[in-house]
Amino acid sequence: MNADQAQVIALQALGWLAANDDLCPVFLGATGGAIDDLRAGATDPAFLASVLEFITMDDAWVVAFCDTAGLAYDQPLRARYALPGAEAVHWT
Repeated sequence: MNADQAQVIALQALGWLAANDDLCPVFLGATGGAIDDLRAGATDPAFLASVLEFITMDDAWVVAFCDTAGLAYDQPLRARYALPGAEAVHWT
């Protein structure tokens, strides 16, 4: 997956997250952000990566997002790895 495809999926994820009345406040609380930060972050690949990273923390969130967006369940994580920051993952 290339970065452009990943950003499209991340933007879909951002829209899904912003419309989710239960989960959006959890994301905002975890990041210390405000609702206006979602709009501002839509053009920042690192912010979009954080949205995907958040959603992929829970399988139920991945399934709900992918079912809504019509994506295969592996696409959010593949998109996450195509955006900034994934190259610095250490499993130690």
